Amino acid sequence: MALRFAYNTNGAANHRLADAIALIAEAGYDGIALTLDFQHLDPLEEGWVARTEALARELRTRRLGCVIETGARFLLDPRHKHEPTLLTPEPAGRARRIAFLQRAIDIGNILQAEAVSFWAGVPRPGVDRGEAGEWLLEGLAQVTDYATRRGVTPALEPEPGMLVETLDDWARLQPHLPGLTLALDLGHCLVTQEREPPAAVREFAAQIGTVAIEDMRRGDHTHLPFGEGDMDIPACLDALEEVGFARLVCVELSRESHRADRMIPQSLDWLRHCREGDTR
Repeated sequence: MALRFAYNTNGAANHRLADAIALIAEAGYDGIALTLDFQHLDPLEEGWVARTEALARELRTRRLGCVIETGARFLLDPRHKHEPTLLTPEPAGRARRIAFLQRAIDIGNILQAEAVSFWAGVPRPGVDRGEAGEWLLEGLAQVTDYATRRGVTPALEPEPGMLVETLDDWARLQPHLPGLTLALDLGHCLVTQEREPPAAVREFAAQIGTVAIEDMRRGDHTHLPFGEGDMDIPACLDALEEVGFARLVCVELSRESHRADRMIPQSLDWLRHCREGDTR
């Protein structure tokens, strides 16, 4: 089975969404990973339904699949990165994050997205981690239930530095939330150094809702272009093929927007040829 690749729009933040989609489609990708944010599809702005429906028509015309990403830095709070989260002490803050994730699920439903990806958040200083874990479970239950009713796959991403940081953290949560899948960022395995990325693919194959891929150095959470880090990308692709992964594999180069015109086509070319031994 041939792998299907997407490119995350957080790596094309200096382009209009229509222009980014055109670049992604012309390069030969099979889909987009759409990071909901102010400069592309703002889920909080009036008229979001009409814009989403127009986007759905464009994606169908271009025969592109879609994954929804929700990692925008300042969309909900212009003064505090990623806040509020599912761990915010104030109930109103947690409710705002849940409402945002439910809106992302609504957008995913309109776009027929393969998954909606999100993360737990970082506990604020002084917050008891046990209490934060209870808030997290409450919020995830609401989000997962909403996604199930809307026919959308919810996927929680272990994120370095967050309350759910490792695959083991995710695995401890999952029995309480049977509808929740794993958003597996292969580079994060190198940051936490818990498992080799290909091993993670094989171990969690049946539970993966979406996959992100990039290069990364061990212990350093910096998304790098392919060939610039320590990731054994060919081995990762081999593992994804071995387990029959049929969903989009999403290239995430969030620091490369200033040269997206080059990185979008170059990244796909690298992935297509990296197992031929001519990319390094």
